[in-house]
Amino acid sequence: SQYSAVDTNPLSVYIMQPIWNKIVKIVPLWIAPNLLTFSGFVMILVNYFLISFYDWDYTASGTSPGLVPTWVWLFSAFTTFCAYALDSIDGKHARRTQSSSPLGELFDHGLDSWATSIFVLSFFSVCSCDNGKTGVSVYTMYIYLSIVLFNFMCSHWEKYNTGVLFLPWGYDISQVVLIAAYLLTGAVGVEVWQKPFLFGYYITDALVILLIGFSLLLSFPQTLYNIHRAHLKKTLKNDSLYEGLLPLVSPLLLFILLTVWVVLSPGNILAKQPRLFLWMVGVAFSNVICKVIICQMSGTQPELFHWFLFPLALVVYAAISGLLGWTEEAVLAVFTALVTAAHVHYGVCVGRQLSEHLNIYIFSLKKRVQE
Repeated sequence: SQYSAVDTNPLSVYIMQPIWNKIVKIVPLWIAPNLLTFSGFVMILVNYFLISFYDWDYTASGTSPGLVPTWVWLFSAFTTFCAYALDSIDGKHARRTQSSSPLGELFDHGLDSWATSIFVLSFFSVCSCDNGKTGVSVYTMYIYLSIVLFNFMCSHWEKYNTGVLFLPWGYDISQVVLIAAYLLTGAVGVEVWQKPFLFGYYITDALVILLIGFSLLLSFPQTLYNIHRAHLKKTLKNDSLYEGLLPLVSPLLLFILLTVWVVLSPGNILAKQPRLFLWMVGVAFSNVICKVIICQMSGTQPELFHWFLFPLALVVYAAISGLLGWTEEAVLAVFTALVTAAHVHYGVCVGRQLSEHLNIYIFSLKKRVQE
């Protein structure tokens, strides 16, 4: 299916696009677009692990400001900008080199589905866990992450039904806000997040209101409106309501299972291991949504229950019933490692199959020789 996306965000159309159009001209023509996509993703990962090293349990900027060196925040701003730029020019570069392919589209959206959570998890270190006065609690973090992922899911669910990816306005705005927040933190220190900034409200409160406002008042209604409009024009991809709603089943069940674990965990797992738990949430979500993206691209129907829900349900049941006892954290660590390995393995396999099927290399513009 031909890739089509619509971007109506003024920030993107009038400010960012002209910048990307200039930047893409300096990229050598022999570089494969997927290499740009992947480099951006690697930068986000490097940044995430760097912040994790200084702030494993999300308390550094709350309880002991200054634990994370200034250069780390500036490096975060730099990597976030680079990843944003690379993600914005990869498609332009593909068109320049006439190498647009379904593999590139999948590679881009697949990595985006994972990067979305990593951006959020890196940013949480700025506004850090509660120290009694400021900062956000781990439960608030879980809710934010869920809202951001819900937004991402909505735009791909919409594409599954309409065939058009309507780029959410929140994307460009969130990237610019992230970069600004890192620069601010680097310039002034994490203390800036801990002083009331207007009428006794903190900057974090403002960002939360923005995030929830954007998703629930802009993105979600826009998604429903676009699907409704396609329905009226009779351009919907799926005939039945069942087929149209099918991709939502697994992500919603995933969210329900994870929330049950968070709320009923006897060992209070989210508070004990916020970084592990939230990372696992992001990876699990990415895997579930990648299946939807592939079904949407190949015009196939997603299965009702993603395979991943079964082992997760077992682990959640064992945890909340008290079966795991004191091993709950260890089981979470093993489960997180397995989920991450399974997701990477899945990505590599799909990439290789598509590259063989389409007779192209993933990271090179040279054509494969037919055997």
